[in-house]
Amino acid sequence: MTEVPASVSEEMQSASVLKTARRIVVKVGSSLVTNEGRGLDEQAIGQWSQELAALVQQGRELIMVSSGAVAEGMKRLGWTNRPKEINELQAAAAVGQMGLVQMYETKLRECGVDSAQVLLTHADLADRERYLNARSTLLTLLQLGVVPVINENDTVVNDEIKFGDNDTLGALVANLVEADALVILTDQRGLYSADPRRDPLATFVHRARAGDPQLEAMAGGAGSGIGKGGMITKILAAKRAAGSGASTVIAWGREPRVLQRLCEGEAIGTCLVAQTAKNQARKQWMADHLQMRGSVVVDDGAVGKLVGEGKSLLPIGMVEVFGDFSRGDVIAVRDGRNNEIARGLANYSSAEARLICRKSSTDFERLLGYVAEAEMIHRDNMVLSRV
Repeated sequence: MTEVPASVSEEMQSASVLKTARRIVVKVGSSLVTNEGRGLDEQAIGQWSQELAALVQQGRELIMVSSGAVAEGMKRLGWTNRPKEINELQAAAAVGQMGLVQMYETKLRECGVDSAQVLLTHADLADRERYLNARSTLLTLLQLGVVPVINENDTVVNDEIKFGDNDTLGALVANLVEADALVILTDQRGLYSADPRRDPLATFVHRARAGDPQLEAMAGGAGSGIGKGGMITKILAAKRAAGSGASTVIAWGREPRVLQRLCEGEAIGTCLVAQTAKNQARKQWMADHLQMRGSVVVDDGAVGKLVGEGKSLLPIGMVEVFGDFSRGDVIAVRDGRNNEIARGLANYSSAEARLICRKSSTDFERLLGYVAEAEMIHRDNMVLSRV
């Protein structure tokens, strides 16, 4: 299990998967953020912020998924025991979120980098339109060099507090923005073949395939006492992240310069390697796992832009709209001979698309009353059916 898979190149065997990663999601656990519940660890958050800022200044894109709101809220409210009532947990999250985001904003700004607070729920990523809205917002922030600080919206959603975890959220965000890698910083060095506190023969897992069933068995299984809130959630998060081609590193959050050293190529912690390349995973997801709701026919000029230049689809190149679809649905793009040339996520509904067919983006507000995006399908949300 600790051996490197045969499909992994020699270069990847000797270096961290983060060395060439451009877009990285970092998830940090509550025990690290709050110094085992004693309150926000200003020094630790400051150190991570310095590393995030340095990587952003190198041209990388970083997203921080941070736990700690409930724990910080409990401290501010003077509660020594974690409450069981949902309304009290939500109150703690609401109070703690203020300090958590303020701390990140202060530390990142000291390093010359802007930050943004983004609160998500699993429902945001399950609904097609909200998924596309969240994706567009995060990608815009990354393009602007801003570090989004993400947490679950615990103050309004019950089941996120009762059953959710930010390891899963980190993986969902990695899927959402098509990250190259997910880094889970925890209070343990990484994954062992068994619980090292109980088994003196437990060995450290340096590298394995994300999604390998043996990994879940090592962590005790999804329903075990070990697994709840522990290593099993990280293994399952790595499996989920691998679905969009992102490899995962699980590492000790107190390791000096952990993020920068990983990005320099140093092998730290446990690396769970995705077996499908990001572009291939994206194409497979679009091609095989989503039912198309409609299609648009485009002119020859648009065909040339899409196929020959890799451009986004603009409404001005659309000739006709078929089907009944909503924003966020997958639709086909066809040429004048009814050949599918691409498919992707629609930025506008079918009714709106019919209004802006053959129109410039300068006409959108007059025709629709608003402007979502200039493109009908952005190139980041589109895969070509033929090249």
